[in-house]
Amino acid sequence: MCSGIDLTDLPPLGADPSRTYRLGIMGGTFDPIHYGHLVAAEQAFDDLGLDVVVFMPAGRPAFKLDKKVTSGEDRYAMTLLATSDNPHFLASRFEVDREGVTYTADTLRQLRGLYPANVEFYFITGADAITEIVAWRDAEDIARLAHLVAATRPGYDLDRAWDAISASGLAFDVTYLSVPALAISSSYLRERVGAGQSLRYLTPDSVTGYLHKHALYGAKSSRYGQTEEVVA
Repeated sequence: MCSGIDLTDLPPLGADPSRTYRLGIMGGTFDPIHYGHLVAAEQAFDDLGLDVVVFMPAGRPAFKLDKKVTSGEDRYAMTLLATSDNPHFLASRFEVDREGVTYTADTLRQLRGLYPANVEFYFITGADAITEIVAWRDAEDIARLAHLVAATRPGYDLDRAWDAISASGLAFDVTYLSVPALAISSSYLRERVGAGQSLRYLTPDSVTGYLHKHALYGAKSSRYGQTEEVVA
């Protein structure tokens, strides 16, 4: 790795030149993180023999500049809470602390400069994003720098993703994983919070506690861990 750079929340891979390391990179807004993200990362870890999966909440995601996004500090905190009990998951501030708009190609190029050649990158994302990634900024660099892992819902029609990759003319290396928990979405969780509905079994309780404590998504503290006082 390069010296003089703070890598305290990135895994120290690559020390043994005789072996190949596999670094999973779980990118996303995580607004909020949920079990779909966690199950997809765990399945990728098992199926692809990854050494570790680093969750990287986007700082200012390029595709959401016109939308309201919860602060990077809150999204990082929830990601840290959700991953803290898994020994092969890490949460990183790599993108949250970077200035400017967050582009995946920039992240991969910077990571490539930090790690030796015997560390391979596996960028984990949703299958829906595969149809868009071919048009992302510097898509050719994404194809060159990382294997793509596309997590799909069971029964998801992959034809659009395959057609998009084929039409791009770029040498994307994509592995598709069927993940039942991906029926969950962050937008669905935000809607439930706003309606005062439970998030139990949709995201870790630590995440639910955090978002209620900090009143995210219109949450009210009285909706978590206590009941409304009834006035006679």
